[in-house]
Amino acid sequence: MVTHPIPPVFDRQSKVLILGSFPSVKSREAQFFYGHPQNRFWKVTSKVFGVPEPRTIEEKKCFLLSHGIAVWDVIASCDIEGSSDSSIKNVVPNDLTKILSVADIRTIFVNGKTAEKFYNKYIKDTIGREAVCLPSTSPANAAWSAERLVASWIQIKPVSIEN
Repeated sequence: MVTHPIPPVFDRQSKVLILGSFPSVKSREAQFFYGHPQNRFWKVTSKVFGVPEPRTIEEKKCFLLSHGIAVWDVIASCDIEGSSDSSIKNVVPNDLTKILSVADIRTIFVNGKTAEKFYNKYIKDTIGREAVCLPSTSPANAAWSAERLVASWIQIKPVSIEN
């Protein structure tokens, strides 16, 4: 059983919640979201907002919060082999009310089909909210170029800047 080691990033101004499934080995080592150098999350989201790609954890937190984005994962703990989403078993979901009770989240997005599957199975009915599935930024999703990802992920922008 592996426990999620990274606290969520959010504040009262967060309008968009982006949920991954569970942090990869590299992210757990880095102690921050999307820590694998080949994951395209930071490249894609920074392009969506037309800003330089954040590099440090502090820059990444600042980028997220300044654009109304909250980030966490669906799973609080699970059995997992390495970073393999297909090996995930014995899921304990995160309690999203930690974020939803503070932030004015307008839309919940999930980063990829695995996050969508576990969100729908463990969280959707509990909080009564649908999530929009975006194509995964994982390097395992090689069918999607960075340009295609940006074209799909652009939908987070208008929600994040709503008043």
